[in-house]
This record gives sequence, C-alpha cells and structure tokens, in this order.
Amino acid sequence: VQLQAFGGGLVQAGDSLKLSCTVSGRTIRTDAMGWFRQAPGKEREFIAAISWSGGNIYYADSVKGRFTISRDNAKKTVFLQMNSLQPEDTAVYYCVADGGVIQSEIRRMRAYGYWGQGTLVTVSS
Repeated sequence: VQLQAFGGGLVQAGDSLKLSCTVSGRTIRTDAMGWFRQAPGKEREFIAAISWSGGNIYYADSVKGRFTISRDNAKKTVFLQMNSLQPEDTAVYYCVADGGVIQSEIRRMRAYGYWGQGTLVTVSS
C-alpha cells in the first residue's frame, strides 16, 4: 500500500495551494482519509479528515474556513485545498487513510495505519 502526496511547494502569505494524495495497492471505498502536518520543532497535528462517503468532514480550528478537504473515490485520491496560507502553515503535510475509523478517533494519528511520505509546504511572509 502506498500513499503518494503531491502539490507542496513555496508560496507567499495569502496564496493558495492544493495538495493531492493518491492511494495504490488498496481500495479506499470504506476508508476515512485525512491530512496531518508537522511544523519544524513541533508535534504532528491533525488538519482535516473526510469519511468514506464524503458525508462527514472534520477540520482543526486553525484551518477551518481556509482549508477544504475532498475526495474522489474513483481516482483513489484525497485533496486538500489550502487558501489564505500563512507562515504558520509551513509544515510537512501527510495524508492518511484507513478503514474502520470511528468518529471519536478520526482526529487521532493512531486511527490511521496508512501514511504518505509527506509533502513540504513553505509559506513566506
């Protein structure tokens, strides 16, 4: 199973960026999928998650209203549209996936057994 993330890069404050993550070697029809990030010197944190149907979506307070998560099950891909980026959004972004994730756990790293390699997003001021 591989999760391949794309779309990171260097942008200026206020810019937008869209990350994508494609899963291979596994069907994702019943998987919750999401994104975490880890800034330099900080712990990894939850950013966003989406249920297998797309009917339930969760965001960290720090990105609510600026970031949008979506998925395309046919393409086995999850997306993260990031708008109004700020320097504090600078981090390595990791996509995640797993089946059987219950709502109370969906923001927790331990809920996900499949992780991407990370893609670096750098926001300059």
